[in-house]
Amino acid sequence: MDSKPKPNNFWSLLKKGNMSSAIAAIGNTFIAIVKGIAAAMTGNGAMFASTMHSVADAVNQAFVFAGSVLSEKKPTRRFPTGFGRVIHIFCMVAVIVVTIMAYETIKEGFHLIKHPVHASGLWLNLTVLILSILVDGYVLVKAMKEVVHESRVDAKGWAIITAAFKNIHRAAPPTRLVFYEDLVATLGAMLALIAVAVTAFSAFSMLDGIMTISIGFLMVGVAFRVGYDNMVGLIGVAAPPDVEDKVARIIFSEAAVTDIYQMRVLQEGRYYHVEGLIELDRGLSLADADDIKFKIRDKLLLDPDITDVTLGIIEDNGVKNWMPAHSR
Repeated sequence: MDSKPKPNNFWSLLKKGNMSSAIAAIGNTFIAIVKGIAAAMTGNGAMFASTMHSVADAVNQAFVFAGSVLSEKKPTRRFPTGFGRVIHIFCMVAVIVVTIMAYETIKEGFHLIKHPVHASGLWLNLTVLILSILVDGYVLVKAMKEVVHESRVDAKGWAIITAAFKNIHRAAPPTRLVFYEDLVATLGAMLALIAVAVTAFSAFSMLDGIMTISIGFLMVGVAFRVGYDNMVGLIGVAAPPDVEDKVARIIFSEAAVTDIYQMRVLQEGRYYHVEGLIELDRGLSLADADDIKFKIRDKLLLDPDITDVTLGIIEDNGVKNWMPAHSR
């Protein structure tokens, strides 16, 4: 009997799942429980809104982690291009959850503006919100590091923050979801902290409702951003220009390649599929041309983000066809 693990073995797939979403799910579950207890004990609206956000984050990120595991399944005869787009479906469901939670949060905010509630338990609220900021901030930093890792960018220290914002479009869908959700979760906890402090030491009780509505609209922003990204991913989207240019550089690194007649690099999840027709020097034998084609294909497949390469070959037609993506 073959002792090697099967390509779609459950445990091997689980190890490949998106760790950012797994860590975020655990962290937000803990925070949601703590916030929920504090909100029930104190009656603070901003704390309720922050609880709803943490509940939405925990459910979404657990769900998305499951989707990231499924998307790592190897291609089958029935699904020859693999399961990379499955993660977009899971993320779209997560968007629905966030939207529902956002609606409930905004509705509660308007209710609190019309009927302000005098909240108690100031120090309990402050302690829970500071804990929330620390946990969500930690998850956000982990997500930023994951963005940098997935986008193959060399950044350390404080440079990770700017690199994460700059390259978020190149990260895997689950990582993008965790990044956006925990960015808003951290900001939401800060807004809730301000609301708790101000309403405790002043008569401006409406601020509780205003901050609750603000957190709800931040959640709407996350739903729109993540929903748009995953809708594009479900349709099928071209790889970023720098990825396309990197593929072209690898192809042109072979001396016999004179031009790229046409090429398409399609992004599915965090992986890329390359299809191209390359031009080679005139006079090559079919055997030599085939060897060159397979050599280029093997070079491309060394990139961990490229999972599928289909290349065709023709003789040089004497016309320059290829232009780098940034020059178009």
